[in-house]
Amino acid sequence: MTITIIPAIDILGGKVVRLERGDYSKVTVYSGDPVKTAEKWFSKGAERLHVVDLDGA
Repeated sequence: MTITIIPAIDILGGKVVRLERGDYSKVTVYSGDPVKTAEKWFSKGAERLHVVDLDGA
């Protein structure tokens, strides 16, 4: 069996974030540059990313 791990990047207001239990009032910002975050994942061997635009969700 093969397991593929796909990193996720959630974007809100142009920043990489995580919401606590989907609560938009509980946001943790991890980066101000989603492109650099994606490049970091690819440089670590990721073959694909799951990108969520929370402004449009």
